[in-house]
Amino acid sequence: MSSSVSVANEGGVAIVTIDNPPVNALSFHVREPLMQALVALRDDASVTAIVIACAGRTFVAGADITEFGKPMQQPELRAIVAVLEAIARPTVAAIHGTALGGGLELALGCHFRVADQGARLGLPEVKLGILPGGGGTVRLPRLVGAAKALKMIVSGTPIGADEAYGAGLVDAVFEGDLTTHAVNFAREMARKGGPFPPVRDRDDVLKETDLAAFDAEAADLARKARGLEAPIACAQAVRDAVTLPFDEALAEERALFVKLVASDQSRAQRHLFFAEREAAKLPGKDAVKRRIARVGVIGAGTMGGGIAMAFANGGFPVTLLETSQEALRRGLATIEKNYTVSVARGSLSEDAKRQRLAQFKGTIDHADLADCDLIVEAAFEDMAVKKEIFGKLDAAARPGAILATNTSYLDIDEIAASTSRPQDVLGLHFFSPANVMKLLEIVRAEKTAPDALATVIDLARRIGKVAVVVGVCHGFVGNRMLAARGSESEALLLEGATPSQIDKAFTDFGWPMGPFQMGDLAGLDIGWRNRKARGLTAPIADTLCQQGRFGQKTGRGFYLYENGSRTPVPDPEVEALIRDKAAEKGIVPRTIDADEIIERTLYPLVNEGAKILEEGIAARASDIDVVWVNGYGFPIGKGGPMFWAGLEGAARIVGRLRYWHERTGKDVFKPAPLLERMAKTDSWEA
Repeated sequence: MSSSVSVANEGGVAIVTIDNPPVNALSFHVREPLMQALVALRDDASVTAIVIACAGRTFVAGADITEFGKPMQQPELRAIVAVLEAIARPTVAAIHGTALGGGLELALGCHFRVADQGARLGLPEVKLGILPGGGGTVRLPRLVGAAKALKMIVSGTPIGADEAYGAGLVDAVFEGDLTTHAVNFAREMARKGGPFPPVRDRDDVLKETDLAAFDAEAADLARKARGLEAPIACAQAVRDAVTLPFDEALAEERALFVKLVASDQSRAQRHLFFAEREAAKLPGKDAVKRRIARVGVIGAGTMGGGIAMAFANGGFPVTLLETSQEALRRGLATIEKNYTVSVARGSLSEDAKRQRLAQFKGTIDHADLADCDLIVEAAFEDMAVKKEIFGKLDAAARPGAILATNTSYLDIDEIAASTSRPQDVLGLHFFSPANVMKLLEIVRAEKTAPDALATVIDLARRIGKVAVVVGVCHGFVGNRMLAARGSESEALLLEGATPSQIDKAFTDFGWPMGPFQMGDLAGLDIGWRNRKARGLTAPIADTLCQQGRFGQKTGRGFYLYENGSRTPVPDPEVEALIRDKAAEKGIVPRTIDADEIIERTLYPLVNEGAKILEEGIAARASDIDVVWVNGYGFPIGKGGPMFWAGLEGAARIVGRLRYWHERTGKDVFKPAPLLERMAKTDSWEA
């Protein structure tokens, strides 16, 4: 047929094989010959059954999203599925690897679906700000029920083969050669004889839907969507599958899809999809990667323990070093407790817990790090401490081992200079909790070797992290921009805003929480310590820390946390402190609205991002977006601060920055030259 689609015949069973590496995406050059093959087989009386299979490592893993937003070349997936459903002989999808999005929708067009043991099936379109547009929201509920379909489609999370079999999504799960099993399965179905009702005609499961319970679950999901349109549209589409005739529900699904795909939110989420993949690429020729078999972690506290868990979860043996047996015991006990909690929640089996704990080797002797290929230091955020540790590592680590620091702020070039092997030193800035948070800022120092950098980029992928390569400066990308975002926080308080008002402006924007609630969660003492190290002050926050108000861990910070609660309650004492500090400075409080809060916090954030691009600390504007969405909670539906700047209008941002610069004289409001160029060209390219 073509290089992308081929047809073979085994004793009357036609095997249609899609071969479009790497993930068999349903591009036009696949859809066209696939349609031709199915039409020909439909009309071929010698064919008793049809198997749709895929070459390579996976079944069809989705549509070609580079085609989104462009005129669709025919045939489209819906037409292909319609042809499949009109075939009177049994059709079988043979699923290995992943059947995602359009791939699963193609499989739903078949009478039967079989899978190998490792297969995963799902409709993840919601993560691109859209919903399944090839009938997935209408067909899936007819197999697994409305409640299960709602959960799968709104979460976008794939399920395994066994779960899919139990739910009725697949008809058999096999071990061994899947195509052979699928052909035998198809031949047996043909022998039994029809009729073979397509999925569209199966509504027995739908009739069992408790619509009131469904609506309650959908309402709960809508609350959790935090302003995202796609999850709500997905829920509506599944409800339509229950309440409307098939063809009407299909038309409603399409109308929702067309609306979503043209939305700013979907554009933002598709931008992030490509941005994450681009961020992991290094310019120039790929360097040969070093072998990483064992990882060492220095420090078993909150951060070090989390980093050690991240590597153990990725299958790496970990040597965990502490300064004393007692500190080591506490650290290992915390790690075991964390895994126990995962078991209790059902996210980890008891056997998996034992396997992961078996990966750890505790020690207080630097010599035990000699067999480690990567060593990550996660000690106290102090330059002298870190230089002392790296001096010891220089002596203990084997030649060629990569030495990494988890510093959030400090100069990695200075740390590297404390060793005789600066080419092996770089930064791995994990985000807390390190075993959960996906972002990893990989900091390239001046003398970091290309192969060391390539190695940790690949390693990040292997432990499930989203990697972004950044350069050396105070705070790198994320924390440097965070400082700019927070530079006006206390000024806003002194001028009349309350912590809860500022936090509400953030959550209304789409953040999971505002800056003061986040500060309380992280611990106000962290910022206090950093300010003191740099000779900076923040009168309100510093006073709270002097009073022992460090946030949630002390039950008091910018908010009260009563009886161990994590729910913030406005504190009259803090509001009185703010008024007193304002009076000392002769500031008369005034009304401050949400627009002003956004202008004085998020516009400086964008401006600092422009400076970072100018300086080459980040290679691409999209890298900055990846950092802020994955590490700091910037709303995914807005695509990250640099993408959002385009939505907001760079000209408007520049204008308002100039206004605040004239009013305050603060450098944080002085527009970066690159931002000014962006306002004229609509491009972040320098």
